[in-house]
Amino acid sequence: MDKEQRQADFDYCEKIIKKHSKSFYYAFSQLPSEKAHAVYAIYAFCRTADECADGNHSSKKKVQQLRQLKKELDLFNDHEELDKPLWRALRHVFNTYEMDIGPFYDQLTGQSMDLTFTTPNTMKELERYSYFVAGSVGLMLLPVIASESSVDLQASAISLGVAMQLTNILRDIGEDYHDKNRIYLPSAELRHFHYSEKDLHNGIINEHFISLWEKLASRAESLYSKFLLNIELFDPDSRVPVYLSAHVYKGILDAVRSNGYQCLTKRNYVTKEKMTQINAAVKSAFDLREGDALTVEK
Repeated sequence: MDKEQRQADFDYCEKIIKKHSKSFYYAFSQLPSEKAHAVYAIYAFCRTADECADGNHSSKKKVQQLRQLKKELDLFNDHEELDKPLWRALRHVFNTYEMDIGPFYDQLTGQSMDLTFTTPNTMKELERYSYFVAGSVGLMLLPVIASESSVDLQASAISLGVAMQLTNILRDIGEDYHDKNRIYLPSAELRHFHYSEKDLHNGIINEHFISLWEKLASRAESLYSKFLLNIELFDPDSRVPVYLSAHVYKGILDAVRSNGYQCLTKRNYVTKEKMTQINAAVKSAFDLREGDALTVEK
């Protein structure tokens, strides 16, 4: 493949992440271009899978689309991929990094779970689902952002993905319920905190809702912390962007809190100004770390 075609393929993938995830794009666009391109291609695959399951189509059409994507992934796995920008870009990624096809299939399993969605009963069930739709993404990215590491960082990568998915769920409670007829909040937790579907339908935000929301947020924040404990084990050129992605995404939780937990009728997000502040704080923190490391070495 010529260089011009490859650039066009990655430009195609970049447009997808730029359109659908400003926070991801803001963080990962700061990677060296080769790695940024790899992230864009991986994101484009995940977005394609997500749109199969969540697009404005009939259930039958969604099943057909997801089956077609699996067939295309099978072809890719057999080195007989379709001549399309996504697959050409992913082939370059697989040729450049020690990629594992397993998490890509796990992603499709996660999207299939949405097609036959039932409210999870427990946190364990919710986190299992979160692994398939988001922890799998962490594993896809791992060979790119930890290409030099000799340590097994799979658990850390999964922690970041699950934390981000829990954050998405906490941000989108109202949207998921009203637009998709889905309640991702575990039924056992709804009962425990005395918050009903009727309360959700009526848009009630009370102390019961806040306690329930904060329990899930606390779990997400503990997973972010677990991931960040190992940040020094990732590639030096990837640490700041990856650290930034975790903090920007974690910032969504604070945005919901700042808006009085209004996530039933309002879309919460980290503003561009706030992203810039987080970026400056993260880079400052890393400058201090590197300074301390130099002092210790002397």
